[in-house]
Amino acid sequence: MSTIDTPLKAREILDALDHQKRLSAFGGIELPQAYAVIAEMKRLRTARGEKVLGRKIGFTNRTIWDEYKVFAPIWGYMYDTTLFDASAARNVNLSKFAEPRLEPEIAFGFARAPEAGMSPAQIFDCVDWVSHGFEIVQSHYPDWKFTAPDTVANNALHGAFFLGKKVSAVKNRAAWVEALARFDIFLFRNDVLIDRGDASNVLDGPLFAIKHLLELLKDDPHNPPVAAGEVITTGTVTRAWPVTPGEIWRTEVSGLTLPGIELSFS
Repeated sequence: MSTIDTPLKAREILDALDHQKRLSAFGGIELPQAYAVIAEMKRLRTARGEKVLGRKIGFTNRTIWDEYKVFAPIWGYMYDTTLFDASAARNVNLSKFAEPRLEPEIAFGFARAPEAGMSPAQIFDCVDWVSHGFEIVQSHYPDWKFTAPDTVANNALHGAFFLGKKVSAVKNRAAWVEALARFDIFLFRNDVLIDRGDASNVLDGPLFAIKHLLELLKDDPHNPPVAAGEVITTGTVTRAWPVTPGEIWRTEVSGLTLPGIELSFS
């Protein structure tokens, strides 16, 4: 395992995020070192006034593991500069993202802190609301060529997340848990259906993705567990699709009481 200068690497990656610069793959580092980098990057970002709002989980969709050569989920932080209300951002400028791709996902707002070892139903008991949204993921490593630690250090490839309508999860919790294991999302580009994904793609369902995150954080000496008030996004239900200016993307959701979402890009 290589040694790295964690503060230096965090500053380098943050500079790439700020200015759309390309990065070279690390080579030889392991996941714990990469999570130490994003912990330091969080310190730098909060010191300049950004606020952590939650976490994004990535690579939960097993159907894309071979494509990217990443074979387990990862996670990164979301900030008040990267998490947005979709209704207030219907046209998104792509110029600030590096090789952007689009992912339809399910997101959760937590009223109470979930804990490692909880079942999916127990995790959902901590949830205040459920939403469906789009994440823009990006790669500062050219042509999306990287290792798993590279992706973590690049804040899990997080660019921005656009939240749709927040639907209360307080009632009918058992029905929600069942539905979250069985839904489908249909993805349209310029009104042409290009992909369909189902709940099982996301580690058998979004609640299982959160369960995996909680286990990762339990053994992480650099990053805190999920807290009450955090928003957690659970990974793409379809493939991650390249997105370019002039396109309009939308979704339809089947099996959940969540509306679809639509964004245009410039």
